[in-house]
Amino acid sequence: MIHPYFNQVKEILDKVEIEEAKKLEQAAEKICEAFQHDGVVHLFGSGHSHILTEEVYYRAGGLVPIHPIFHEPLMLHEGAICSSELERKSGYAKTFMEEQDIRENDVMIVISTSGRNPVPIETALLSKEKGAFVIGLSSHVYAEGQTSRHVSGKFLHEVVDVGIDNHIPVGDALLTNENVSVGFAPGSTTVGASILNAMMAEAISRMVEKGITPPVFLSGNVDGADKHNHVLMEKYSHRIRF
Repeated sequence: MIHPYFNQVKEILDKVEIEEAKKLEQAAEKICEAFQHDGVVHLFGSGHSHILTEEVYYRAGGLVPIHPIFHEPLMLHEGAICSSELERKSGYAKTFMEEQDIRENDVMIVISTSGRNPVPIETALLSKEKGAFVIGLSSHVYAEGQTSRHVSGKFLHEVVDVGIDNHIPVGDALLTNENVSVGFAPGSTTVGASILNAMMAEAISRMVEKGITPPVFLSGNVDGADKHNHVLMEKYSHRIRF
């Protein structure tokens, strides 16, 4: 099933590239504008979605002003079942979002493949209340056959400023087999990482076009990187803990 998996991923990435291009460009422009006004980009995801917040944080070749919101009870390693239960708990987002330093010139990216659970939706709404421009990354097909678990009855892409569709099928399984009773081989992390990196790449390109030097990390395994990175991190140390 190696080739079928790669083929499915390629098909989804091609669809995202074509159908989500305008939204990705809009998101990249907002990130560019945030950096022009000394803002930062926050990311939040629970369960496996939190992996994507780490994908673009403190990353060689990635942007420096990236702040992942790590709330450990939602990050699997303190208990996978507990994490899933907490994500469905209404009002829980306030327990960790009120203390977050989110400002008007910031961007918040909320990641949730289903987009149906209360915590990601509340995180998006609380970020908007604080003045941030909010981007959602989810699979919009869930809204066609599933119900939202949020009190509003809305899905993540319906409450954000820009909702990017990762085009992942319901159940996050790309493959089937007649001898297996359920779908298998998830794709949301693979596709999500590509979406985020493409978004950041476009933001960097737009900064260059505007005459702004993009704050990009050098790999720590490259000579001279420590000095380069230290200067950039010092600039944002009042907003981000590295």
